[in-house]
Amino acid sequence: MSQTQRTLIRGAHVLGGAPGDVLIDGGAIAEVGTGLPAEGARVIDAAGLVLLPGLVDLHTHLREPGREDSETVLTGTRAAAAGGFTAVHAMANTFPVADTAGVVEQVWRLGRESGYCDVQPVGAVTVGLEGKQLAELGAMHDSAAGVVVFSDDGKCVDDAVIMRRALEYVKAFDGVIAQHAQEPRLTEGAQMNEGVVSAELGLTGWPAVAEEAIIARDVLLAAHVGSRVHVCHLSTAGSVELVRWAKSKGWNVTAEVTPHHLLLTDDLVRSYDPVFKVNPPLRTEADVLALREALADGTIDCVATDHAPHPHEDKDCEWGAAAMGMIGLETALSVVQHAMVDTGLLDWAAVADRMSARPAAIGRLAGHGRPIAPGEPANLTLVDPAHRAVVEPTAFVSRSRNTPYRGLELPGRVVHTFLRGRATVLDGELA
Repeated sequence: MSQTQRTLIRGAHVLGGAPGDVLIDGGAIAEVGTGLPAEGARVIDAAGLVLLPGLVDLHTHLREPGREDSETVLTGTRAAAAGGFTAVHAMANTFPVADTAGVVEQVWRLGRESGYCDVQPVGAVTVGLEGKQLAELGAMHDSAAGVVVFSDDGKCVDDAVIMRRALEYVKAFDGVIAQHAQEPRLTEGAQMNEGVVSAELGLTGWPAVAEEAIIARDVLLAAHVGSRVHVCHLSTAGSVELVRWAKSKGWNVTAEVTPHHLLLTDDLVRSYDPVFKVNPPLRTEADVLALREALADGTIDCVATDHAPHPHEDKDCEWGAAAMGMIGLETALSVVQHAMVDTGLLDWAAVADRMSARPAAIGRLAGHGRPIAPGEPANLTLVDPAHRAVVEPTAFVSRSRNTPYRGLELPGRVVHTFLRGRATVLDGELA
């Protein structure tokens, strides 16, 4: 991997604005301006490229320990760097579950050893993700990993008493509970979004109210306790309105949306291709439009990939037996450009806010999501917004190939990524 060296980024459009130069020295940004001298520095010609702070993902499944056949910390962080990310939050549904200080420290150390991307573990809320007993929240926070975000993602903390206790516990250290909002009794056997398409196909539906009921309960609980709750992969127009209402009350509620929920709809399930099977499910066009508007106006705080790799055999099977989930680290920025930037809903400065600054702030992740300014850590990504290419899964760095974008032409290409001044991606290739 490339070592840290003095680097001059020349002629980049900083946050999509006028061209300028950025000098990196000693892992930090030394100068920002125009016509900066290049003596003793490696020069990167960034004409036509947009310079962003390194992207931060609040919701990544790295699968290690336990499911290294689908992804590892090393392969997942390499995929993250290729997608322009300099930090990811690794979800807790591993084997064993990340519900103790020992497991979260293992994931944290594997991330440090990989060197491609900072890995911040997410601790489980309950022991074994079983929803019955609080996990060692304090011990995970006090560990070397310094866990701040806790989630049973993949499962909902559906017991209101357990959820209240979790919110009360993390309040002591300004932690956050990230909820997978899914009322289990309303989604037993669910295969896709409940609606016209599910009725036509004869598949058991996953109703919007199953998500919305949990969000409504949890924002009320967070307000009652005075703690922080974060809504994972929000997917319905009704959920948007609930989060908007909670924020209007001044409650400490944040929310994320995935790239696939900003672009894809349940009409794709007509193909019965399991690559489109995901939790929460793909929703309707009306939901997609509501999600885009909410991300644009700030009701939804950030984009999170919910990168969910699976081995070939778990997806190349009949719909009913297939695993739920899609990979997304390497395509996230392109999908956001396609759905939000090229449609005029967000500019590049707002993309930096939604994909770097806000997720870093929610996760209390120091050194990431910072302004592009002298003295700040040189966690940066450069993207070519004019580039267009057809998605080819065999070109992915991830160990898995379960992308819903196969064959789709998407804009944008991550050209360079820097982690504290060290190139992790150069000219589109891993350093």
